[in-house]
Amino acid sequence: MENHFNLNNTFEIKNNCRIYDLQKCFAYLELHGKQTYGQSFKINNDDKPTIYKLLIYSIRDKENASKLGLDLNKGILLSGPVGCGKTSIMHLIKPFIYTKHDYKIKTTREISFEFAKKGFEALQPYIHKSNLQHRLTGYCFDDLGTEQQIKHFGNECNVMAEILISRYEHFIENQSVTHITTNLSATEIENAYGNRLRSRLRSMVNLITFDRNSKDKR
Repeated sequence: MENHFNLNNTFEIKNNCRIYDLQKCFAYLELHGKQTYGQSFKINNDDKPTIYKLLIYSIRDKENASKLGLDLNKGILLSGPVGCGKTSIMHLIKPFIYTKHDYKIKTTREISFEFAKKGFEALQPYIHKSNLQHRLTGYCFDDLGTEQQIKHFGNECNVMAEILISRYEHFIENQSVTHITTNLSATEIENAYGNRLRSRLRSMVNLITFDRNSKDKR
C-alpha cells in the first residue's frame, strides 16, 4: 500500500453518505500502524473481530451496530490483556470516529499524578463542561486500573471513580461520551471501584473485548 493512501480512500460518497469499504479501512489502520509504531505492526487475524466492532461503531454503521449489540450513543470500554494493542488501536481508530464522539487520550496514571500535585482542581477538565460546548470534552481514559490511590495533602480520592461517576451524570443529561481501555475484567472493576460505578458503566459504554488469549504484541 502506498504512503499516500489516506482516509478518503476508504469510502465513497453515495446519496450524500459515506459508504465505507471495510477491507480498505483495515488496510488504512495497518498502514498507519506501521507508520506510527514501526514496520513490525500488524493486525492479527484473531484481533480482526474486535477491530471490526470498533470500525462499525466509529463509522456509525447503524445496521451492523444493531446486529452486534452496539449502542452508537454510548462510549466504548475496550478490555483485554496487557500488550494486546488496546491503546494503539484507540489512537489509530480516531480518524474514523464521528465528531460527537471524538476524544483525547489520557492515561489514568497521569490523572492520578495530577491529583497528587493539584488536588481536586486537577479533576475539573474531565468533569466540567467548557464554555464553548454543551457537553464534556470527549476522553479515552487509558489503562483504567493502573492508577494508584494517591493523596493530596492527606486527602485520599478514588480519582477515576469520581471522574467516571461525574461523567455518567453528564452522559444522562447531555449524551457526553466517554471511552476507556483497561486490563481489568468486570469483576475486577467492581472490586476496585465499587458496584455503583460498574452499574453506571453498563449504561454509558459498550463493552468490546480482545480475546484474553491475545498475544502480547510489544
